[in-house]
Amino acid sequence: MSASPSPPSLPSSKVAGIKPSLSSVPQNPVSQTPVPPSARPADGAARPGGVQDRLASWISDLTTLHSLTERLARTRTLADALHETLRAGAGLVGARRGLVSLRPADGLGPERLAGLGLGRADLGHIETVPRGFHTALGGDGETAEVVHRDIAREDRLHPRHREVAARLGFAASYAVPLTAETPGPLGAAVWLYDKPGQPDGRQRHLLALYLRQAGQHIANRLELARARSAFTAVHEGLLPPRLPRVPGVTLAVRHSTGPRGGGDFYDALALPDHALGLAVGGTTGTGPAALAAMGRLRAGLRAYAVMEGEDPVAVLSDLELLLRLTEPGRPATALFGYAEPAARRLVVASAGHPPPLVVGPSRAEFAETALSAPLNMLACWEAPSVELDIAEGETVLLYSDGLLHRTGEPLDRAFGRLRDAALAAGPGVRADPELLVDHLLRTVRPADRPGPDAPHAGAADDTVLLAARFGG
Repeated sequence: MSASPSPPSLPSSKVAGIKPSLSSVPQNPVSQTPVPPSARPADGAARPGGVQDRLASWISDLTTLHSLTERLARTRTLADALHETLRAGAGLVGARRGLVSLRPADGLGPERLAGLGLGRADLGHIETVPRGFHTALGGDGETAEVVHRDIAREDRLHPRHREVAARLGFAASYAVPLTAETPGPLGAAVWLYDKPGQPDGRQRHLLALYLRQAGQHIANRLELARARSAFTAVHEGLLPPRLPRVPGVTLAVRHSTGPRGGGDFYDALALPDHALGLAVGGTTGTGPAALAAMGRLRAGLRAYAVMEGEDPVAVLSDLELLLRLTEPGRPATALFGYAEPAARRLVVASAGHPPPLVVGPSRAEFAETALSAPLNMLACWEAPSVELDIAEGETVLLYSDGLLHRTGEPLDRAFGRLRDAALAAGPGVRADPELLVDHLLRTVRPADRPGPDAPHAGAADDTVLLAARFGG
């Protein structure tokens, strides 16, 4: 007779949300068949207090399930939901480790293998097990629980299955499907035991109740993850797929989209006579409407840059007219620069956008662009252009206000933090645009304790950082 798995040291309620009363539920020996509570004799009449004891046990179980489902409901991402499901399930069935194989039946993905107490290498070993084990992971549409009470003694298992179990140190496993009303089967969860055994009837019943809620929550997080992925793909598709190569200038860019999906953009466009058009900007609002407006704004700017890029003021004036006709009531900021790399000359016009930062071996200074309103705000936008003389080896940084908001500081101090971050870069970093943009993104970060006067503290806005280094 194989010994039953010793009850693992369940995490405290702070970690797994398990009530102490549940941690004492014993495992059945391998040779025993678990008897569900509904099949046990009703001996409450023969024993004083029996009904009260069962009632207290049911209340304890319901309290535990309520606590666990509340913890699950607080997860906001698919990865967190999978991990919380594994943690809660491990506590309910008395296991120490587990994994989830996410394989949605609708075929839209994503497919994912997540583990609890298992490293990436451990999961890699498990993936080498032949298909028979993956049936337990939901790979073949398994709809019932799969119990391996003593893996080392189950001859019907593939030798690789037993080999991996011995390597990773688990002797038994309990697998159950994950399902939801929509999209249906999601995959399966497996919990691994250090010793031979299986969960008893009460544990299985509690886990089944919990997974009814967990499956639907995972499906909801899955749908949200798909929507975010599609939104990000569209956003990235509206931006340049690559930066142009123009003699005399080296470019680098970093762009990240906030969770709400803003309308920030950048552009770098090779123009006639070896010139270069540089642009950053953004529309107000978030979500699909802002994204669509951003796409139209960038497309219009590119067209005007090709026609009259040598006059940045004319480019922005035409862009405002376009906005007024196509996006009434939606303001936008934009900065456009016409660069002649051979002459190290840059002419810039700004419509309510933060000024460029010029970084060189001996300086880090903001260009003094004219104060101007955003596009589509006044009866007629107008502002003069500014010509910048760039020294050999200097870099011009164009950025969105999301970079400033990352500091968690009011704007006046945020500009100072950005400049200080550029000054703190070493000579080798300043000479390489790729290293410089990475350095700035690492250094310009939310303050540890943002003050109450920092309205954007902690905000996760779109961030654009475009660097152009002139000369060799």
